[in-house]
Amino acid sequence: MPEKAVDDVMESAVGAHFSGLRLEALRLSSPSPSAPSSPSSSGVPAAAPHSNGVVYANGELASPSALRQPFVIGVSGGTASGKTTVCDMIIQQLHDHRVVLVNQDSFYRGLTAEESARAQDYNFDHPDAFDTEQLLECMGQLKCALPVHVPIYDFKNHRRCSERFRKVNASDVIILEGILVFHDQRVRNLMDMKIFVDTDADIRLARRIRRDTVERGRDVSSVLDQYGRFVKPAFDDFVLPSKKYADVIIPRGGDNHVAIDLIVQHIRTKLGMHDLCKIFPNVYVVQSTFQIRGMHTLIRDRDITTPDFVFYSDRLIRLVVEHGLGHLPFTEKQIITPTGSVYMGVDFCKKLCGVSIVRSGESMENALRACCKGIKIGKILIHRVGDNGQQPIYHKLPMDIAERHVLLLDPVLGTGNSANQAIDLLIRKHVPEERIIFLNLISAPEGIQSVCKRYPRLKIVTSEIDFGLSEEFRVIPGLGEYGDRYFGTDN
Repeated sequence: MPEKAVDDVMESAVGAHFSGLRLEALRLSSPSPSAPSSPSSSGVPAAAPHSNGVVYANGELASPSALRQPFVIGVSGGTASGKTTVCDMIIQQLHDHRVVLVNQDSFYRGLTAEESARAQDYNFDHPDAFDTEQLLECMGQLKCALPVHVPIYDFKNHRRCSERFRKVNASDVIILEGILVFHDQRVRNLMDMKIFVDTDADIRLARRIRRDTVERGRDVSSVLDQYGRFVKPAFDDFVLPSKKYADVIIPRGGDNHVAIDLIVQHIRTKLGMHDLCKIFPNVYVVQSTFQIRGMHTLIRDRDITTPDFVFYSDRLIRLVVEHGLGHLPFTEKQIITPTGSVYMGVDFCKKLCGVSIVRSGESMENALRACCKGIKIGKILIHRVGDNGQQPIYHKLPMDIAERHVLLLDPVLGTGNSANQAIDLLIRKHVPEERIIFLNLISAPEGIQSVCKRYPRLKIVTSEIDFGLSEEFRVIPGLGEYGDRYFGTDN
């Protein structure tokens, strides 16, 4: 991958990018694996699972009907009430790529030549001005975990840009914003939470004048004329009556920081952690950020160069190792600072070692050594015969390993067969199960279930949980043969 391409990916990853990528394709909606599937209230079909149909409920394989759809938030209010500001503040505070924003304004119908000639007489605030059918189609695709192309509307020429669109990827939280998103019952039925932004009419008019003159090239006289003829009547007839459907009403829009903070906290709860972390409390996923997503984007790219793959893999591994070390026991320690003050801190765990599963696991050793000076590292080699005939054929471990906490290293947890063999060997060497922390970059749900059900007191720390395994037992979307890519032997 060219250096410029790498820079572009990282820049987009840390910027205000809200089209996101779905981290959690596996969602739970049914407590019973055998519960029959049912369509959503909006009539939109449920998202299709991966080809192997793997979903987990109560630690067991569940049916595809157990998929939970994204959490959809509707934000409505009068013109220039601060809806977009509220949405932007929510997204900025969340700083999470699992939230996407869809604007109803993108779905204005393009005016014909005749209508454009008399645009001043066209009511842009009436429900008929919007292509609601296309909005429903796009939202239906997003709820089915499919990416969509959202139109881009030119407010100066009153028509859509025919060759341009905004790609919005499926995500865990979808915010749908617009003056009339509560008007149509079909659109309302898509929403799990409805927010109405309530702002004084005089403030809204002042904002409307400023916006339309500065951003849309209109003069004050035409803005006031349009407001009196169309905007205010439409607000009274369509927007204000829809306020009764709101679950939350935010007075003063973006100035109401208390209300926005409460909503952000609610969304954070909805995002929560991966469902498998709820099923298996011994599974820990490093909190995702745009930096982490950007690095995952790079190492998963099949066209990345080996040096870049190694560089960004090492960065991710370092984060996973640091997170794993945080789960080790500690003892309190009192020290004296250079100012002569007393500081009560903690002391690192002393009895510690790493064990890498040869050979991919060896890629994680440098990060562990960088974090733990002088740490001992053992090796386990697993011989693979097919996908179920794996057995350890070589190991070299510290003599006193039974007295240590063990960080087991392998960047990819797929079926869990190799991991189970390595863990079983450690236990035979008298390492207590609860003293083993398994560190990896990506995990398949099948592997997590296999390991956690067999060793419920062991901890797993990973940076992402992928969708599942293919018929060839490869992690999907995955990142290929990690060892070959890291050590440059894939050519």
